[in-house]
Amino acid sequence: MSAAPAGNPTRALAVRALLYFALWIVVDQSARPANLLFGLLASAAATWASARLLPPADDRVRLGQLLLLLPRFLWQSLLAGADVARRAFAAQPRLQPGFVDYPVGLPRGAGRSAFELIASLMPGTVASGGKADMIEFHCLDTGQAVVEQLAAEERAYARALQPELRDG
Repeated sequence: MSAAPAGNPTRALAVRALLYFALWIVVDQSARPANLLFGLLASAAATWASARLLPPADDRVRLGQLLLLLPRFLWQSLLAGADVARRAFAAQPRLQPGFVDYPVGLPRGAGRSAFELIASLMPGTVASGGKADMIEFHCLDTGQAVVEQLAAEERAYARALQPELRDG
């Protein structure tokens, strides 16, 4: 199922507005009429701002695949938090901090930026720079299989958003 067909910016903006409103409902959790009205206004403002900053493109999003990423996203968030907490409270934290270069297949743009954000939820890993064909990640433990984990995240993300992966 696609979020918006290619070339239909009105539908793409409607999907954005619905997603912003759904996010509002999750954050607010009250269902009071005044709050829902405010949420509608906030969603409209967020949709307007997002359209100005990132106009709808012809990219197709598979909502079903995107929703399948949610459990993975939540699990990675839990693991990352637990890993950082374990290291923070350890008497002798085992750290091998450093940078790892990841050969990314996603082209620069919104999809790649979103992938960097999602990948930064891996335990002790955050995107810190890059070039056209590489993202540099700062890691708390370079002894972990960071590149392999990033590759798995990129494959899962690419299935949901269908960006064109470069060979390499």
